[in-house]
This record gives sequence, structure tokens and C-alpha cells, in this order.
Amino acid sequence: MTIRSILPALCILLISCGKRSAVPAEFIQPAKMQLVFWDYLRADALTAQLQRSSTSPEALAANVKLQKQVFAIHHVTKEEFYSSLDYYKAHPVLMRTLMDSMTNKANRERPTGPTTINPALIK
Repeated sequence: MTIRSILPALCILLISCGKRSAVPAEFIQPAKMQLVFWDYLRADALTAQLQRSSTSPEALAANVKLQKQVFAIHHVTKEEFYSSLDYYKAHPVLMRTLMDSMTNKANRERPTGPTTINPALIK
């Protein structure tokens, strides 16, 4: 085998394997998804706290309101978020990377006092 016969095969192999972990453009990209998902989960945690002290319909309404605020802050629609979340769930390596990044962020930002909420979510 010569270099001329191996080089094209190697190029094709590299090109075909190159972007397997890339998220298609129609979905929220990982850096932004991490931010949106982070605030989404924090809104859910706040709702869980509210649920302990109020009735279920009130907590559900609060959760819907907080989700709308999260989506507005990050300039994404509910549909974009949930379709992106479904994409990440269908691709475990990407989801694991996203969750690992969020876990690292949570560990870095772990407060020493009471839990803080993004002020933009409280209106």
C-alpha cells in the first residue's frame, strides 16, 4: 500500500468521525443549555420548597411562572428547551457532559449560608 491509497481513506475516516459529539444547530448548544438547565432545575427546587408550604395547584402555577421567567431570561422558548432536552437525553454522552459541568458548577458555587436564588427569577 502506498501513501496515496491510505491518505484518502484516512481523510474519509477522520471526516466521518469528526463531529459526532456536536449538537445540531436546531438545538440549544451545550454552553447555553447548561445555563438554561441550571436555572430550570433551580426553579424546580424552589417550587418543591413552595409545595411543602402550599397546595399543589399553587405550586404548579408557581413552577409554570418560574419556567417562563427562566426561558425569557435565556431567550429560548419552552419548545426549544424541551426539544433540546429530549435531544440531550437521547445522547447519553452529551447529557453526561452537561450534567458533569453543572455538578462542577454547583460544587464551585455552593454557598456557605442559605441557598441563593437568581434575583432575576424573583419578581
